[in-house]
Amino acid sequence: MPRHFLGSVAVAVAVLISVMIGKAAMALDPENTLYLDLKDGRVVIELRPDLAPKHVTRIKQLAREKFYDGLAWHRVIGGFMAQGGDPDGNGTGGSGTNLPAEFSNEPHVRGVLSMARSRHPDSADSQFFIVLARAPHLDGQYTVWGKVTDGMEFVSNIKKADRGDPSGMVDDPDKIVRMQVAADVKE
Repeated sequence: MPRHFLGSVAVAVAVLISVMIGKAAMALDPENTLYLDLKDGRVVIELRPDLAPKHVTRIKQLAREKFYDGLAWHRVIGGFMAQGGDPDGNGTGGSGTNLPAEFSNEPHVRGVLSMARSRHPDSADSQFFIVLARAPHLDGQYTVWGKVTDGMEFVSNIKKADRGDPSGMVDDPDKIVRMQVAADVKE
């Protein structure tokens, strides 16, 4: 093989390794990792301040205040998403602080966390959802702020609404046991 080809391959491999190490380091940053404890186990979430710095800051603040602990997964539609973060438990409540939209081109794929909102783009507050299956109609319309890196099987076990209920509202819903910033956890 020509020497310049081998040199190009070596550079490509070095770049790939560098990217992989960089992603692994980001995922391990405890200040940008959330632990979401559910009835069946712990979900690890990589926060994305590169996409939504204001939302990540607010989610971490609310987690540190224990705002999410005990809140219901009030709207869960199988094959679509699981929504929580409403202190009223019916989709109408919040923390009282609306955030400006931070829309991106990040696709809504399985495991992505995104903010729930009303029709107004700058109405996201504390409610969020975890995508259960690819949802391209959400792309560019909702603020993506994280991604599940471990424990998606526990998210899949969250109690869902009856199949015939288009609202997705859940009777006797599962709850968020606890949400914590990994940097604050002493185990």
